[in-house]
Amino acid sequence: MPTYTPPLKDLDFVLHDVLRVHESDTPGYADLDRDFTGAILDEAGKIARDVLIPLNAVGDKEGCTLENGVVRTPTGFKEAFDVIREGGWTGLGADPEYGGQGMPYILGTAVGEMHVSANLAFNMYPGLTNGAYEAIHAHASDELKAKFLPKMVTCEWTGTMNLTEPHCGTDLGLMRSKAEPAGDGSYKITGQKIFISAGEHDMADNIIHLVLAKIPGGPDGVKGISLFIVPKFLVNEDGALGARNGVACGMLEEKMGIHGNSTCVMNYDEAEGYLVGEEHKGLRAMFTMMNAARLGVGLQGLGQASVAYQNAVEYTRERLQGRDVTGVKNPDGPADPLIVHPDVRRSLMDQKSFIEGARAFILWGSTLLDAGDLAGDKDAEGLVSLMTPVIKGFLTDKGFDMTVQAQQLYGGHGYIEETGASQFVRDARIAMIYEGANGVQALDLVGRKLASDGGKHIMAFFEIVKNFIKDNDGDEALKTDFLTPLKAASKDMQAAAMYFMAEAPKNPNAALSGSSDFMHLFGHVVLGLMWARMAKAAQDALANGASDVAFYETKLATGRYYMARSLPETALRLARITTGADPVMGLAAEAF
Repeated sequence: MPTYTPPLKDLDFVLHDVLRVHESDTPGYADLDRDFTGAILDEAGKIARDVLIPLNAVGDKEGCTLENGVVRTPTGFKEAFDVIREGGWTGLGADPEYGGQGMPYILGTAVGEMHVSANLAFNMYPGLTNGAYEAIHAHASDELKAKFLPKMVTCEWTGTMNLTEPHCGTDLGLMRSKAEPAGDGSYKITGQKIFISAGEHDMADNIIHLVLAKIPGGPDGVKGISLFIVPKFLVNEDGALGARNGVACGMLEEKMGIHGNSTCVMNYDEAEGYLVGEEHKGLRAMFTMMNAARLGVGLQGLGQASVAYQNAVEYTRERLQGRDVTGVKNPDGPADPLIVHPDVRRSLMDQKSFIEGARAFILWGSTLLDAGDLAGDKDAEGLVSLMTPVIKGFLTDKGFDMTVQAQQLYGGHGYIEETGASQFVRDARIAMIYEGANGVQALDLVGRKLASDGGKHIMAFFEIVKNFIKDNDGDEALKTDFLTPLKAASKDMQAAAMYFMAEAPKNPNAALSGSSDFMHLFGHVVLGLMWARMAKAAQDALANGASDVAFYETKLATGRYYMARSLPETALRLARITTGADPVMGLAAEAF
C-alpha cells in the first residue's frame, strides 16, 4: 500500500528561504510568517497522510458507479469530503464576503500540492469547485454571486466546467449547445457535454455547472459563445433547493486513470440557466476558470511525480538486488539494496531534482498570480500569463515521465497493481491532456504568448535571469555550479526566441514546428533559475549557522545534479527548433 509523507520542510524552505513571502509587499503576505504557514501546512499534511492517501487505491479499484441517474463515489470519499469541508479547506482562498478565509493563492498552492499528491481523483471535486467559484466571482452579477457562492465556498454545493462536446474539443467554435432566452431573464440550455469531471456525484447537495452555449442569432464561431450557470437543482428565492433541473448524467466514461473521479456525459434538456457576464463573451469568463485550472493541472503533474518518487525511494532501499560494483554494502544479506546502483541513483536524482525545482517554480508562479490579483501588478500578471502554458505543459509532461521512471525502479513489481506504482502513472497521464492538451499549450506559448505586449514579458523574464546572474557573479561556488550553466541555458532560449522572430513572419510552420521543444526549453531554464535561487538560499543558510546542515547540503547536491545533467537539454531543444519546418512537414498527409 503506497504511503505519502508531506514535504513540509521543503515547502517551508521555498516559501521562506527562497521566496521570502513574509517580506513581500503583496497584500496578505505580511501574515505569512513561518509559524502561521507552518501550522496550516502541518494540518493540511496530516489530512493528506492520514485521510487521503489511504483512499487513493480504494478510489482506483472501486471507481464510481451510475445508479438511476445518481453517481456513487468510492467507499470513504464522502467521509473524507466532510473532513475537508468541516476544516474550512475549501474556502481557504475565497472571498470573506461569501464565507471564505481570503488567504493568498500561494497558500492554497502549497496545501493543494499535498492533497493532490495523496489523492488526485478526490482532490478534483473541491478543485473544480474552486475554479467555478473563481469564474462566477469574477464575472457574474452580484445577485448570482450571492445566490451561489456561499455554498460553493463551503462545498455544500460543488462546481464543474462544461466545454467539450462529442464533435469538438479545442475548437470551441464548432459548439452546438444552445441557449434560448426564456423571456424572464433566464435561458433554456439544450445540448450534450462530455468529459465533465465531477459532473454528478453523491457528496454535495447541489452541483453548479458552468456551461458554454450559443444564443441563437449571435456571431459565428467562438465570438458567439456565452457562459451560463446551470444548477442541478433550482434554487428558490429563500435559498432552499427547489425542483430538479433539466440536466442529467447520461453515462460515466471508463478511463485509464483517476477512477475515483466521476467523468460524465452530461445531457441538457431545456435546463434553466443564468447568463454569466455579457452575451457572447463566455470564453473570456471561462478562461478565468481555465487559467486557474491550468496552474492546478501543473500542480497535478508535480504531485503525482512526488508521491511516485517517495514510494520508489522506499522500494529501492528495501529491495535487495545484485551487489555494488565498488564493494559489498550489505554483508549480512544475500544482496545489496537497489539504491546502491548508479543507474538507480540516476533515476532517483532525475526525479528528486525535477520535483524540487518544479515545486519552487509553481510556488513562484503563485506569487506572481497574487501580485497581479491582490496588488494589481500588471507586469506580474503578464509574466505569469506567459508562463502558464509552461507550468501546465512542461510540468505535466515531465511529471508523467517521472512517474514512469519511478515505476521502472520496481521492475516487474511496478507493472502489477499491488505496489500502487501503476496508478500514479495512469493518473498522471490525464494531466497532459485535459485543460488544453500540451501540444495546444505549446502552440499558445509560441503563437500568442511570446509576442504579447510586444514581447515585453519574455524580455522581462530574460532580465530576471540576467540580473540574478549579475547580482551573484562574485560568488565563485554559485558561479561555477549554477550561474554558468544557467547563463548558457538562457542564451539557448534567447537564440530560440530570435529564430522564431526571424522565421515566423515568412514561414509560420517554422515556429510552430518547434513549439513543444520551446516549451520544454523554457521550462528547463525556469527550473535552472529556481535551482540557482535555491542554491543561494541554501548557501546563505549554511553560512549563517543553520542547524539542519544535512538538509541544505542535500539541496545543493541535488541542484548541482540538475544543472549538470538536466539543464543541458536546452542545447538539444535549440538544435531541434532551428531545423525549422522542413523535417516536420516533409511528408505529404497521404504518405503517413
